[in-house]
Amino acid sequence: MEFFLVFLINGLSYGLLLFLLCSGLTLIYSLMGVLSFAHASFYLLGAYLAFSLSHSIGFWPALLLAPWLTAACGAALERLALRPVRAQGHLAEMLVTFGVSLVLLELIRLIWGSLPLSYPVPAGLDQARWHLAGVALPTYRLFIMAVSVSVLVALALYLRLSLTGLVVKAALTHPQMVQALGHDVPRVFTGVFALGCGLAGLAGVLGGNAFVTEPGIAATIGSVLFVVIVVGGLGSLTGALLASLLMGCLQTLAVGLDVTLGPLKISQLAPLLPYALMVLVLTLRPRGLMGQRL
Repeated sequence: MEFFLVFLINGLSYGLLLFLLCSGLTLIYSLMGVLSFAHASFYLLGAYLAFSLSHSIGFWPALLLAPWLTAACGAALERLALRPVRAQGHLAEMLVTFGVSLVLLELIRLIWGSLPLSYPVPAGLDQARWHLAGVALPTYRLFIMAVSVSVLVALALYLRLSLTGLVVKAALTHPQMVQALGHDVPRVFTGVFALGCGLAGLAGVLGGNAFVTEPGIAATIGSVLFVVIVVGGLGSLTGALLASLLMGCLQTLAVGLDVTLGPLKISQLAPLLPYALMVLVLTLRPRGLMGQRL
């Protein structure tokens, strides 16, 4: 029972954090058709900005401010780099985001260095305050889950009920008609790209002190990010949620199991499981769990 509760909390918190990161990229791809290779770098940028801000103004103001700064950087990227090459097609946009990811990574190394940072969990969330069945529930993990679920609900309501959300959904399939009705579609694109980058920054703020914060994490989390997007189905928020939870629980369970398969332990195979799952899903269902048939 204790192992199940610990596994469930850790798996759900990691999975919801992955969804918070993947939801931004899913929105960007759904509207603009761009698989942004810079998305994991914006996660890293959010973590580093929160680290610096939390030392000067505290964690809670940093939690609010760092995602906005990351979103502003994303808006600048879309306006200055992506919009001029949009006429060249999606391949050019993807190459631009790949170049930007390398630039951001080098800037982070220049400003903060290459060593892991000491980015602790904020005071008040670093101790277990609740117990269930004799198991101490990690407060910060519960906080990550609460923030992620709140963002999920707010995002769903925003896209379904708000006027801006309806314009965004309409621009996905009928951009020329939306433009003819007087809406500024390029500004919509900029706003959606900024929102996606802001969600990545928020994931970085929350995940930066729950996990390691160092430049190499961008490559690690970036590969898992695209696996989740592919497994869930390109452009599907529901699929991204299911795949994120599945990936989080699968990896957490593998790390926690002390079982040996031949010369290796299952915990040693945990990094390979997301890619094995992707191969399995693409073999049985090429469009992903919730992807639309072309």
